[in-house]
Amino acid sequence: MSKTTSPMTETLDAVAVRKIFSLLENGYDAFFEHVADEVDWTVHGSHPLAGHYRSKREFIDATFARIARILRGGTQLRVLHVATSGDWATVEMQSMATALNGMRFDNRYCWVARFRDARIVEVRAYLDSALICELFQENVGLA
Repeated sequence: MSKTTSPMTETLDAVAVRKIFSLLENGYDAFFEHVADEVDWTVHGSHPLAGHYRSKREFIDATFARIARILRGGTQLRVLHVATSGDWATVEMQSMATALNGMRFDNRYCWVARFRDARIVEVRAYLDSALICELFQENVGLA
């Protein structure tokens, strides 16, 4: 990622953003090294993972850690598309995972992320709310 001449605007390189998000394909620890501790993260929808999280730890505990207890091998995310504009990146991802009860969890995600000083400081995440609800309903007591 390179900076423009203006100190307020960061011009993101889509290849660099893809490289960061591709770290999610092998778990999430390496990816979260690129996320600010005080990230402002909103997961939109009406499902068990939806909410407004004000730190990396709060987000991980409420989402990735919870879903990891239900999915064999975690979310198994794969980056499909990346687009950048100024200090924002839009990243489309796909999950091809299997729940503990055998349910397929093939979800699509769109994360809109703002970067500052090469770190993610804000995210608005969109996903299939109905599929998340079904996943948690079908796997009650298995986590």
